[in-house]
Amino acid sequence: MAEQTYTVTGMTCEHCVRSVTEEVGELAGVTSVAVDLPTGAVTVTSERALTDDEVRGAVTEAGYTLTA
Repeated sequence: MAEQTYTVTGMTCEHCVRSVTEEVGELAGVTSVAVDLPTGAVTVTSERALTDDEVRGAVTEAGYTLTA
């Protein structure tokens, strides 16, 4: 298992959290996604290490920006 934490900007409500969780959760191998709305931290647990580009693409698809 791999766990990676990213910072996402632009999220302001629970709908934002659901959107990011759903998009990132659809990536192959992802087993869980935890979003901390106040800090913008998104922690992804997966069966394999994800690339930053994979996660960035999912976050962008949800309408937000991956900053770290």
